[in-house]
Amino acid sequence: MTSQKPSRRDAILHSLLEMLEQDPGARLTTAGLAKSVGVTEAALYRHFPSKRKMFEALVAFAEDAVFSRCQTILQEQTDARVRLQQLVHLVLVFAERNPGLCTVLTGDALVGENDALRSRASQFFERLETQIRQIIKEGEIRQGLRFHTSAVRGADWVMVFLEGRIQRFIRSDFARKPAADFDQCWPSVALGVWA
Repeated sequence: MTSQKPSRRDAILHSLLEMLEQDPGARLTTAGLAKSVGVTEAALYRHFPSKRKMFEALVAFAEDAVFSRCQTILQEQTDARVRLQQLVHLVLVFAERNPGLCTVLTGDALVGENDALRSRASQFFERLETQIRQIIKEGEIRQGLRFHTSAVRGADWVMVFLEGRIQRFIRSDFARKPAADFDQCWPSVALGVWA
């Protein structure tokens, strides 16, 4: 079996993620990215008409990866508590394995970029919160689970935990792993959702 060489498009995105991981907070230029990939800026623009399109491709990758696995969890698990726990763990492990991508999703890498791009990146978390809210509501309807306040506030509580863990990961220059001690922390998070 021969190993397939990644496409130029994938190589560009991979280099972009490496740059985001190696120097978080640094302003990225297409010239620097082209040099990292080993191509001209013109070659970059043959694959992506703008830097914005590169970032949008990264967000789309994150959505595809996380939400396709989320669907698997929803198909395999019937207990809302297990679904929610596995979904949150999935996102934290995904973040841990993709540090450069975390800076895009949280908007840290998008400072100075187009506001529409920052809005596009925030849709990832909005979609995630909607999924969490749906799991919580289904737990009430299908299993008779009771929540402390409401599905909206429960989802908010879970998102604070998730986003806080991811932000701390970025702020620590990727030293404090988002999924660290998850099994010990999760019961406290779950208490904020269900009575």
